[in-house]
Amino acid sequence: MHINKLANYKTMPLKKGKSKKVISENIEEIMHSYHQTGTIGTSTPESNEKAQKQAIAIAFDMAKKKK
Repeated sequence: MHINKLANYKTMPLKKGKSKKVISENIEEIMHSYHQTGTIGTSTPESNEKAQKQAIAIAFDMAKKKK
């Protein structure tokens, strides 16, 4: 039997913006989600350090998008 960890946990949408404050809040939200579920999106980073690097990359990518 496979238990879905995401069934009882809802993530907040990431904020849009380019300021340092928005980027750091997005990283914080992604890491909080990782600690709750053990995943970032569909990937499962092996360590907290790899998860943090991935969260930083996602946050900066979101800040780069125009919409």
